[in-house]
Amino acid sequence: MFKIKLRVKQIARIRSNIIPVVLVFILLLCLSAGIFAQGNLLLTPRRVVFDGSTRSIDLNLANTGQDSATYAISIVQIRMTEEGQFETITEPDPGQRFADRFIRYFPRSVTLAPGEAQVIKVQVTRRSQLEEGEYRSHFYFRAVPDTRPLGEEEPAQVTDAISVQLTPIFGITIPVIIRVGESNTTVSLSDLELRMVNDSEPQLELIFNRSGNMSAYGNLAVDHVSPSGTVTRVGIANGIAVYTPNTKRKFILNLVKSEDIDYTKGRLRIIYSAPSDVRPETYAESELMLN
Repeated sequence: MFKIKLRVKQIARIRSNIIPVVLVFILLLCLSAGIFAQGNLLLTPRRVVFDGSTRSIDLNLANTGQDSATYAISIVQIRMTEEGQFETITEPDPGQRFADRFIRYFPRSVTLAPGEAQVIKVQVTRRSQLEEGEYRSHFYFRAVPDTRPLGEEEPAQVTDAISVQLTPIFGITIPVIIRVGESNTTVSLSDLELRMVNDSEPQLELIFNRSGNMSAYGNLAVDHVSPSGTVTRVGIANGIAVYTPNTKRKFILNLVKSEDIDYTKGRLRIIYSAPSDVRPETYAESELMLN
């Protein structure tokens, strides 16, 4: 949704044509708000979850930019690593099941004028063929770059430099999940460690341990409890997922740096809970003693 032009001068006098290079950036979300925005695309909800008797869900796209934009919509398969990174795959890992065969959506592409919105209809199909457990794929919303009309070319210029035109293509991916049956998933927190980066930046390391038949998704909150009992919120991270079939996810959270907080005394209370838009539930809680 934007173009970068890079001009690199050569020491020697060289004449060259413009070299087009296309870069594709896939941005994966685990964001806190119900609205996911990237570039000029506004998208809600941030996750598509078919649970219980839900058969259809609407995805809302809006163009917040000043130019018309076209987006192609497809489904991709993604693996989450223990470090929380994402990798595109074609075959499921052991214990992982893709949702794409049971998902129908339309339209497959949209063109939005500035300020215009569009609804994408997403439906579950062949539900009777689904076994108990969780199925997951990811929607990929890819911005289609503007193309110059046929016959319209930039005027040729004689130059002593190499000119490289980079056209990044931005995209958004969000999970689409089908859940069948009751969840028996549990989460625990382990390997808690507080460290000071550069001797001054507090950082909390921990591991999410997931077991059960479905993914975990929630918000992490960290409070500092002083020896006198004063509680101060020092860290928060929303939208943390541990997808099946992963049994653990390593996580690092930067904490508040303040002269009023003594990280050598008291304790840290860490709570992993359900997002605010679902029923209140604490998935896991732990404490780290600091003295």
